[in-house]
Amino acid sequence: MSGVLRFAVGALRRRSRPLGRLAAWSVAEAVPALLAGQFTARAVDQGFLAGRPGTGMAWLGALAVTVCVGAVGTGRTYARLGDIVEPFRDELAHRVVAGALHRSTAAGGRPDTAAVARLTHQVEIVRDTFGGLVMVVRGFLFAATAALLGLLSLDAVVAAVVGVPLVAGLVLFAAALPAMVARQRDYVRADERLGEATSAALTGHRDVTACGAQDVVAARVGRQIDRQAAAERALARMAALRSLTLAVGGWLPLAALLLAAPWLVRRGLTAGAVLGALVYVATGLQPALHSLVQGVAGGGLRFAVTLDRILAATAPPGPTAPPPRPAPPTAPLPRPTPPLLRQFPPAPLLRPAPLAGNGGPGRRTGHDPARAELHGVTFRYGPHARPVLDGFDLTLPDGDHLAVVGPSGAGKSTLAGLLSGLLQPQAGSVRLAGAPVAGVDPGTLATRRVLIPQEAYVFAGTLLENLRYLRPEVEESRVAAAVERLGPATT
Repeated sequence: MSGVLRFAVGALRRRSRPLGRLAAWSVAEAVPALLAGQFTARAVDQGFLAGRPGTGMAWLGALAVTVCVGAVGTGRTYARLGDIVEPFRDELAHRVVAGALHRSTAAGGRPDTAAVARLTHQVEIVRDTFGGLVMVVRGFLFAATAALLGLLSLDAVVAAVVGVPLVAGLVLFAAALPAMVARQRDYVRADERLGEATSAALTGHRDVTACGAQDVVAARVGRQIDRQAAAERALARMAALRSLTLAVGGWLPLAALLLAAPWLVRRGLTAGAVLGALVYVATGLQPALHSLVQGVAGGGLRFAVTLDRILAATAPPGPTAPPPRPAPPTAPLPRPTPPLLRQFPPAPLLRPAPLAGNGGPGRRTGHDPARAELHGVTFRYGPHARPVLDGFDLTLPDGDHLAVVGPSGAGKSTLAGLLSGLLQPQAGSVRLAGAPVAGVDPGTLATRRVLIPQEAYVFAGTLLENLRYLRPEVEESRVAAAVERLGPATT
């Protein structure tokens, strides 16, 4: 996390002027925390206990004025926050975009598919949590410092009684932070893996359906959901450490002050001073510590882990090795004919049947067995849309080839989807290998046809992992045999 700290501190240093204005208004915001205990002690000792209620009310009136000053300071701090957070967000967005473009255009690079998620989701998380983190850390530093100075003005011993458990709570919280960061990092990684699995499933949903692999892909996504849920439960369990920190640093000073009150009075501390010390703890230190712990343990962890992921993904590349020297040219190898193409002689180009009406050259004229048949098929995208196919008939005999050509939107992909069973017509029937397509189990249907869509999906990983994407348990020898049957790769 040192890189995160350096990046955040560097961003604050580059905005020293807005940060200085924020600090100035924070001093005004901390005025009530500095004077609340003193004014309360004077109102009790010099006013009410001395039989001068007017004096006591005057001190309380002065306290009300300080509260108004603090309210103005609070409002101005939020107004100044945007001058720090928004440039930070712009700087981070520029880094994400530049890194994605570099990786996509570099030699041997490929598109960074996670860049959009980083830009639209992770950068916004960092922006929001950075603003919250600045406010809670700033608020704690100014409020706690003001309250401790007020306690010192009452009595140094009182400040020690309160300060020791406060420091102990802060030390305990700092010691628990690494474990909290680890749990938050596990959660973010589980969330990213779930997003990748879901994106892959949605992107290739047509291929998944064509192969009848819905159960395999659903199980894969389900495992990532379970892992994310486990990571989220582990992160939630860290709330116990936050509660312990608040108990030691927030409530223990209050209990220690109450227990030490008789001894402090015997030492000469007035009743008003004891009440003023309680005011400093209850309205200054305790709320400030609570805001710090909840803010850092919540938004602060998300900020650190998410920013760490962004910085790691967008780090500038190191020096690259020189490209390898090209091998001397050799005589080109003869282009082999794939085995599947050797099985059948070249077939003539068949014109498709008309996209509307019956008849046409696509109708079956003989008694040869048909491998694909469409009878009276009507299909439209939507109940009131114009039909893409209307009463369409088509018969493909066994061994024949059909090439469908036409402009975009003519219905070529729709016809392929109907033939493969990925689309269901509103009217008519579709048969493959002599059996109807409607109502057939996807796994069974996948054994009757092979669909090669125009979109090419290449997932992250090795070539072998891509080939075994829907059947990860298949032995490598079977994959090699399938590749050999399709034909050796050529360049």
